[in-house]
Amino acid sequence: MARGQTLVVGLGVSGQAIARHLARENVSFMVADTRQNPPGLAEFRREHADVPIHCGSLGELDLEAFEEIVLSPGVDPRSPGLAPFWARSQQGGTPRVVGEIALFTRACHAPVAAITGANAKSTVTTLLGEMACEAGVNVAVGGNLGTPALDLLHTHPDAELFVLELSSFQLETTPCLGAATAAFLNLSEDHLDRHGDMAGYRAAKLGIFRGARHAVVNAEDSMTWPDDERLPVDRFTTQPPDGQQWGIAVHDDGGGKAPWLMHGTRPLMAVDELRLPGRHNQANALAALAMGTRLGFSLEAMRRVLARFAGLPHRGQLVGEADGVRWVNDSKGTNVGATLAAIAGLGVTLQGKLIWLGGGVGKGADFTPLAEPLARHAREAIVFGADAPRLAESLAASVPVERRDSLEEALERASVIARPGDCVLLSPACASLDQFANYMARGDAFRQWVERYLADRQEGA
Repeated sequence: MARGQTLVVGLGVSGQAIARHLARENVSFMVADTRQNPPGLAEFRREHADVPIHCGSLGELDLEAFEEIVLSPGVDPRSPGLAPFWARSQQGGTPRVVGEIALFTRACHAPVAAITGANAKSTVTTLLGEMACEAGVNVAVGGNLGTPALDLLHTHPDAELFVLELSSFQLETTPCLGAATAAFLNLSEDHLDRHGDMAGYRAAKLGIFRGARHAVVNAEDSMTWPDDERLPVDRFTTQPPDGQQWGIAVHDDGGGKAPWLMHGTRPLMAVDELRLPGRHNQANALAALAMGTRLGFSLEAMRRVLARFAGLPHRGQLVGEADGVRWVNDSKGTNVGATLAAIAGLGVTLQGKLIWLGGGVGKGADFTPLAEPLARHAREAIVFGADAPRLAESLAASVPVERRDSLEEALERASVIARPGDCVLLSPACASLDQFANYMARGDAFRQWVERYLADRQEGA
């Protein structure tokens, strides 16, 4: 290897995007992956025939010989072989150890809007991207969602704005993002195997504010607030706004009193006009509005998007409504924290009750936090899949529970007990791999069943 060369560690989706970027920039590099036969290896060799590849322990390489080590997000910088170089790099030493987003910031000359959080970051990223389009901005959307950020530089060379969803893994290896506006939506327990504890997880997420010119944070979650008190901050809340916060309050527009999205005392949009279901999605709308306003989008353009955007597939998506009953697909709710947000967000908006569908592979999670909100908001919990017995045991003292073997059987039960004003919510708090290939397949099964059910009811009407 030549001294001064770049080493790319990890041959996943992001690692391949890093390699494509370095090749376009004519940077000399080699690739390493600790797996002996990583997926995509043969295709990579075809596309980069001249690039050296090392498969196996990093300890077999002389890492001192490299000028820079670029990590894929899935590679822990504190892992054996990398840890001392990561520590040295943090102090300004060489070789530099960075991630893909550090390369992106060097090459990007357009403003960046960045979004992170334990939940809902994909929804806010997509909303803000659609708002930019509606406002006439040439925007590129991606990052941790969809197209890798480095590929966006190639596919959207004339972009006037980049809207990026960023994970804690991406942010911890980004020395200075320099976002025009950066949102930290919420924080709940996740990825502690990587970050050690909640303090480490939060510290990684706070990287979104390094070099930022504006922050959007959750007024109800101080863990999202930046440590730099000099940074201009907009706060959103699901309560009536205090001062210039973004919030929800009762407003009389001449047609009667109703809850509205507000910026301070300024009414923005009636909550009933939003297509997205649930109070948690009202908070997502407020975060997107705060960022879009900072970026100069017109309120009219942003309102048009909010009036039509029904949610991302499998992320709190309204699949259909009939006889006063809503059917919502939140199959992406694969952990207790995400499901708690969905239950709380939808429950407070209903005239009726929730019918909650949950189950699958719980990965040893503690389900007891679900009991209290379900007791408040649910007509019944219908549990299915591998961890249905554990769910039933955790919930039975608080809410009526029915066990079924499959999602289809759970849906059939829901259709029998649902009443006008109710919402049938699939937000399983579990992984899907006991009965489905992934959470998308589970969500598709939910959607297809509901669409057939609603079509049959329409034909019979």
